Amino acid sequence: MQNFFPFVKWLSTYKRRDLIKDILAGSTVGVILIPQGMAYAMIAGLPPVYGLYAALFPTLTYVFLGTSRHLAVGPVAMDSLLVAAGLGALALTSKEDYIAMAIVLAFIVGAIQFVFGVFRMGFLVNFLSRPVISGFTSGAAIIIMFSQIKHLLGANIEGSNKFIRLIGNVFQKISETNMYDFAIGFIGIILIVLLKKINKRIPSILLVVVLGILAVYFLGLEKYGVKIVGVIPDGLPTFQVPNITTKNMLDIWPIALTLALVGYLEAISIGKALEEKNNEETIDANQELIALGTSNMIGSFFKSFPVTSSFSRSAINYEAGAKTNLAALFSVIIVVLVLLFLTPLFFHLPKAILASIIMVSVFGLIDLVYPKELWKYRKDEFLVLLATFLCTIFIGIKEGVLIGVLFSLLLMVYRTSKPHFAVLGNVKGTDYYKNVDRFGDVITRDDLLIVRFDAQLYFGNAGFFKTELYKQIEKKGSALKGIILNAEAINYIDSSAAQILTNIIKEIHEKNIQFYVAGANGPARDVIFTSGIITELHQEFLFVKTAEAVTYFDKPKAISILRAKIAHQKNLG
Repeated sequence: MQNFFPFVKWLSTYKRRDLIKDILAGSTVGVILIPQGMAYAMIAGLPPVYGLYAALFPTLTYVFLGTSRHLAVGPVAMDSLLVAAGLGALALTSKEDYIAMAIVLAFIVGAIQFVFGVFRMGFLVNFLSRPVISGFTSGAAIIIMFSQIKHLLGANIEGSNKFIRLIGNVFQKISETNMYDFAIGFIGIILIVLLKKINKRIPSILLVVVLGILAVYFLGLEKYGVKIVGVIPDGLPTFQVPNITTKNMLDIWPIALTLALVGYLEAISIGKALEEKNNEETIDANQELIALGTSNMIGSFFKSFPVTSSFSRSAINYEAGAKTNLAALFSVIIVVLVLLFLTPLFFHLPKAILASIIMVSVFGLIDLVYPKELWKYRKDEFLVLLATFLCTIFIGIKEGVLIGVLFSLLLMVYRTSKPHFAVLGNVKGTDYYKNVDRFGDVITRDDLLIVRFDAQLYFGNAGFFKTELYKQIEKKGSALKGIILNAEAINYIDSSAAQILTNIIKEIHEKNIQFYVAGANGPARDVIFTSGIITELHQEFLFVKTAEAVTYFDKPKAISILRAKIAHQKNLG
């Protein structure tokens, strides 16, 4: 039962004193979720009320299926921007078609996540490396910020998910700036930033929303052209089956797949970070996929667009003292009360205030520290980050992710094709053999070459292995009588590499040089014995430790006699 419904586990040990903490934490998150949800719906190109719809049934579903006790599921900036990017590329003729497609997208995203969870495919998210995520997130954050300039300036600026076009559109319409809108948005940004610096527990977002509404209402700013949210439909969303067709699925599956993986990665990374703070381990990666997938699918039947875990709200939930997923239930209750009774209060909410909330929230997503670290220590990974960032900004959001993943895979292939190849020497007075380039006081011999290959041996790097080995053989010259391959790091040898290694051993034997293998693990030994390698190598030249191979090289007859005695004793036993 706990495998399908994780809430049973924490409910069985739930304590009465935890209820107050869950109520306070959930209510705090719920209050913040209302303006954030409306703001993120605007990023997605949807009416603000759809942000509240997305905070209802998906959040409620996660209460029962989620394994993290602190994640706050609902609309988030990143997924909202991906929705806008994906649907903006389609030829949708009306607002109704756009809304319907966003709802269909939520269902397909959920279905992908659910299937991945059932088949335990959470590992796929590993293809989104940290440099890719950092580059993509920073690029997307900049696009999100600039996408809100139209609300900050109060000008009719055409949106775009391409940075250059967006900048061009801003400069074309900047003369139409409404200074009242700009002043409201600018003051909103300053207040949020200052209040957060003074005390993070101050509900800065809520305070700015209240001040914005009061300013418009009492000062009559609407007559000066200030853009407001206007009428928000009251009442809960009605049940409606998404209009899923084959054409819809073919049109949006690429962005749906991107959303499914990015949303899952966000949830897992946030959940793991909060677990480390709390010294607990409750998250089941594949169950999280099922929970998020089910949340998105059920949400789509109640007018929700794609959702995942919010970093800011999850952090607030944790800091407010939430003990279990029950806190999310109280967040949902707050949103329900707003939809049923309080929507008129948001009529005078300036869109510039929502823009200020978005801009401050996503500014924190721009990471400058990590790129600096990569530039200093990992320039190849820095190039992956930079390529992802530039492609996200100048080509497109989903293209940036895909190109980043491609660059990561190419880097991985490049690294495995030219792995670390070390020449080993003996640490004086011990049986240890270390890299001669890292340990200057090790002892090497002219008649013996000991090498280590730090990767699996496969068709992509077998040629590199051969080239590097022959370079070292040439350096030793005619004095060389034996070669020992330390195979401790070779965890697999494919058929192509096995054939090449067999040929190498044969060529070395033809030069009257003996070849030894030491430290091969189980999988590598299996390949050695099931391929032509053992035929050319012979079993007596296969050793557990490098030191044993060196001893055999120096005293082959004595070791052979000792081996024979040991084998004879085993047979007698």
